[in-house]
Amino acid sequence: MVAVHHRTVSVNGLDVFYREAGPVDAPVLLLLHGYPTSSHMFRHLIPRLAEQYRVIAPDHIGFGRSSAPSVEEFTYTFDGLAEVTRAFLAELGVDAYTVYTQDYGAPIAWRLALANPAAVEGVISQNGNAYEEGFVPDFWAPIWAYGADPSPENKAALRPALGREAVEWQYKHGVPDPTTVDPDAWEHDLALLARPGVGEAQLALFGDYHTNRALYPALHEWLRSAQVPVLAVWGRNDEIFGPAGASAFLQDVPKARVELLDGGHFLLESHLDEVADIILDWRSGF
Repeated sequence: MVAVHHRTVSVNGLDVFYREAGPVDAPVLLLLHGYPTSSHMFRHLIPRLAEQYRVIAPDHIGFGRSSAPSVEEFTYTFDGLAEVTRAFLAELGVDAYTVYTQDYGAPIAWRLALANPAAVEGVISQNGNAYEEGFVPDFWAPIWAYGADPSPENKAALRPALGREAVEWQYKHGVPDPTTVDPDAWEHDLALLARPGVGEAQLALFGDYHTNRALYPALHEWLRSAQVPVLAVWGRNDEIFGPAGASAFLQDVPKARVELLDGGHFLLESHLDEVADIILDWRSGF
């Protein structure tokens, strides 16, 4: 059995919790989670990949077991989360890595790549969007509305996204057999979302999400020029980031590998073995 270490490091006066496994001299795989979860979403994937990678999976600020300051104490933007992640990597002495992105992890990863392109040795996107094609319109309409007009009415329309029904839906939608999804996954998320102040922090990030779209032209230019290895392994039934978001990587990286599996947004909960095997096979090619 691979030993997975559970650690906390101080970054810019904040505690960043992270999971780590694998040889310290192996190539680094940085796992960046999405909403509403944490590095907990990678709990089963980490041991599968740790024989070939030094796997590092932090909890973003406001998520998981990392610090969750109030919106008065920390500016909850994707720029802010990316800055903490940059400082976290520097604290660990990591200067080169392959990045695995999912959901919110994607815009954090894109900021890291644009700030220091030479550090990124590969990109694995698992339902982590980088193209307009990936947005499912019905899901995103209220988020775009709140970003354009942060009125009390538009904010109130997003509050249900913090609740049990919405969180459970993110795990179960698009999964052919929902009984394969461990309910402890969403119960874990709901418990941490219930911490004081976390709801307001999450609403602030909803309001900031529109800023990520402005990065896409620069991101696409980097992908075209760098031709960094890309693997898009996607739950094709995702009703948040649709499968067109995976295929879109081929526009800029024609040699990208695109795998669409019969799952939803949290693909690792139902297709762990398939995803791990695809990653390891892809990794063997470079």
